[in-house]
Amino acid sequence: MTDTPPPAVTRAFVLAAGLGKRMRPITATTPKPLVEVAGKSLVDYALDRIAEAGIPETVVNVHYLADLMEAHLVRRRGGPAITISDERDKLLETGGGVKKALPLLGTAPFMVLNSDSFWLEGPQPNLRRLVAAWDPERMDMLLLLASAATSLGYDGPGDFNMDKEGRLTRRAEREVSPFVYAGVAILKPELFADTPEGSFSLNLLFDRAIEADRLFGLRLDGQWLHVGTPEALRDAEERVKASAAQP
Repeated sequence: MTDTPPPAVTRAFVLAAGLGKRMRPITATTPKPLVEVAGKSLVDYALDRIAEAGIPETVVNVHYLADLMEAHLVRRRGGPAITISDERDKLLETGGGVKKALPLLGTAPFMVLNSDSFWLEGPQPNLRRLVAAWDPERMDMLLLLASAATSLGYDGPGDFNMDKEGRLTRRAEREVSPFVYAGVAILKPELFADTPEGSFSLNLLFDRAIEADRLFGLRLDGQWLHVGTPEALRDAEERVKASAAQP
């Protein structure tokens, strides 16, 4: 009998503190992570996928309508185990929010998810694919990327170009690139060394990893659904229902 090797990633961080301004008026009384698509909140989709990927522990940050978020998370049943990172005093953006929670996340690489990252899965669950593709010898960060052309509700110019080995570079100004960041990454905590105190974006870490030739991507298997506005939310719900109705 052989011992089962430990999972490559054992903790995740869910970014759930944002104001969701573009989703108003829905988010006037409901934090965006609790907005529902096809009868299930966005944050529950994220947490269920984390559990399915075999990641046992998750930190969730809260700021806007934090009491509602905490009450929902306390009522939630099933994995993963959840710890709250409280940002009631100050919203810290994506990078600052993760940095504040580093004492809860430990010293090993971990996964970061936007709470509104939403997609229809392909044949293989994407978070499992991301964990399997993670190679700390070559990578400082590994991003889940969606096709800009086939994503629902996205009409931007894309974010990244990817070479045949999966290494990423930024889209140049006035250029259109094929891939958009789908809101999920695996990264090393040491990337936060020498980062600003307070608010800053994870884009700072993306750029540092690019400079070191250690930012990589994995193409999402399925369809990414951008849910940034009430209109996009309705389109996403119709797409989910249509997908469920297919044989």
